[in-house]
Amino acid sequence: MSIKKIGLFFGSFNPIHVGHLIIANHLVSDADLDEVWLIVSPHNPLKEKKSLANDYDRLCMVELALGDNSKIKASNIEFALPKPSFTIDTLIYLKEKYPSKSFVLLMGGDNLASFDKWKNYEMILQEHEIYVYGRPGSEMVVPDKFSEHKIRFINAPMLEISSTYIRERIKAGSSIRYLVPDAVYKYINDHRIYQ
Repeated sequence: MSIKKIGLFFGSFNPIHVGHLIIANHLVSDADLDEVWLIVSPHNPLKEKKSLANDYDRLCMVELALGDNSKIKASNIEFALPKPSFTIDTLIYLKEKYPSKSFVLLMGGDNLASFDKWKNYEMILQEHEIYVYGRPGSEMVVPDKFSEHKIRFINAPMLEISSTYIRERIKAGSSIRYLVPDAVYKYINDHRIYQ
């Protein structure tokens, strides 16, 4: 039996938007991945928690955005793990839970620049491949200290869309149509999230 290669796309998805979906789809179709899992993080230790929508609302929006896509899946794996969520702990847990799968860490170029601030980042580098996609304003170069590790750059579309921008538009009463999938747009309006 061949080992399935899963790309892990961690995020607050607060809310999920078309940029996330375009990158996930690009990675699953153009990189050597069998699936991409969107890991909804309850609390990223490097971000403030107060602007976060409820965990289950964010997970539900990711599920709505993906629909019945068999190659890209929503995951709530971090909901049961200690908070705040550290990537290394999630990777260890996933490796134990799914020994027949191989996990690749997916990250934007902006995250690679601050990767040495992550908990046990050396262990992540030793145990996992990392696929880096470009982000506006980030350089696509491997910092010298990571150069001997398995870091691969993926030439994905660069989109200047962020969840912060979407939340700001909602607060200002501006339209977010087409920035998020229709089902997510409806969910945000029906549940009055970020208003």
